[in-house]
Amino acid sequence: MQKLALFRLHLIVFLWGFTAILGKMITANAQILVFYRMLFAAIFLFVFIRIIKKESIKVSKKLFFQLSAIGFFMALHWLCFFYSIKVSNVSIALSCLSLSTLFAAILEPLVFKRKIDVSEVVMGIVIVACILLIFKTEFQYKEGIFFGILCAVFGTIFSVFNGKLFGKTSPGNIIFYEIFSGWFILAVFYLLSGQIFQINEINYRDLTLICLLAGVFTAYPMLESVKLMKYISPFTLILTVNLEPVYGIILAFFIFGESEHMNPIFYVASLVMILAIVANALIKTRKQKTIN
Repeated sequence: MQKLALFRLHLIVFLWGFTAILGKMITANAQILVFYRMLFAAIFLFVFIRIIKKESIKVSKKLFFQLSAIGFFMALHWLCFFYSIKVSNVSIALSCLSLSTLFAAILEPLVFKRKIDVSEVVMGIVIVACILLIFKTEFQYKEGIFFGILCAVFGTIFSVFNGKLFGKTSPGNIIFYEIFSGWFILAVFYLLSGQIFQINEINYRDLTLICLLAGVFTAYPMLESVKLMKYISPFTLILTVNLEPVYGIILAFFIFGESEHMNPIFYVASLVMILAIVANALIKTRKQKTIN
């Protein structure tokens, strides 16, 4: 069962890494892409929870508004992520995601009222240095790097606050309401700003790819990751999820070819960031074993 769980874990991380590939293959802009991704994912989750599993989706009013707020940041995270891909490339967007670890090192202690971990701060400084190096060598992608960093900020916010709400309702309900609320907020904003008419500017090929993105690469891996917590440790989950940029960058390199070829310094900096994250995870595990 343990080996099967690890295989399933690597599968969903691979699927997450492939979302960036699909984001580049889809010709629709980031706003339209995220609008339909969240809409389709919410529909898939509703069908799975209510019709297939026949579970209740009732939550308290207070929890609903809390989940809606997190869903708003989830929508911003995805908007910035796909926009970063559109104006630069997959490698830039994924490498910037590594900054989430630094932002989490700062935000998580504030939210959960614990001391700041020095090792996390040191690792964060290393990651910032690497991002600055990438920015210097790949300055032509400055807009993509900027939105990639914003993507990491918003992703950290919804991930950390998700931890505060875990256990207050079923994991399926948490994911469903966050995605649905994120979509609803986007729909209201597009309606008020007059951008709602732009959602029709999409072809059937893009709709098919977004439907695939929403079901296979969004709803399924999110639900699967929660189920796997029964069989694997949080450390194993976090450590493996850090491989998402690795899978994505390698896939992009072979699928898109020349447009993904970066300066050698980019790959060195990215490798250092990944090694820093892995080293930090190993340090944390040893500390936890010592405490126990």
